[in-house]
Amino acid sequence: MSDNARDPSQPLYTQIDVSHSSVGGESEPGDPMLSLQQEQVRLLQELVSSQDRQNQLLEELVATMGGAQRQRAAELGQWKQANPQLAQSCRHAAEALGRVQTEFLSSLTEEVSDSFDGLVDGEFMFNEFVDRFGPRMAHLNGILQVLSQLAAGHGTPPANPK
Repeated sequence: MSDNARDPSQPLYTQIDVSHSSVGGESEPGDPMLSLQQEQVRLLQELVSSQDRQNQLLEELVATMGGAQRQRAAELGQWKQANPQLAQSCRHAAEALGRVQTEFLSSLTEEVSDSFDGLVDGEFMFNEFVDRFGPRMAHLNGILQVLSQLAAGHGTPPANPK
C-alpha cells in the first residue's frame, strides 16, 4: 500500500473549533477577531452617521415644503378674504363642473364598453379614443382642481369632482 492510502478506521472529516475564545474576555493585540470587531464597529458607526445625515436632510426638506405650503395657504386665505364673492362663485362653478365631469365620465365609460374590441385590437381606434377624450379630461381636471382650491374652506366644501 502507498503512504497516501487512508486508514478506514480513521474518520474522513475532523471537527474544528472556530469559536472565539480568549482568556478573561480580552483579545490579544494581533488577534484577527479583534480587528474584525473593530471593523464592524467602524462600519456600524458610519451607518449611524449616514442615517443621522439622512434624517437631517429629511427634516430640512419637510421644513422647506411645510413653509411653502403654509405660505401658499396664507396667500389663498388672503385672496379669499379679499374676494369673498368670487370664492363663492368658484365653489358653485366647481360643483357644476363636477356634475359635468360625471356626465363626461359616463359617456367615456359607455364608449369604452361599446368599442372595447376595437380599442384592444386596433391602434387607430385607441388613438382616436385617446385624442377624443384625453385632452378634455386633462383640461377639465385642471380647471376643477383650481376652482376647488379657490373655493375650499368657503362654506361647505365643493362636491368631489371625481
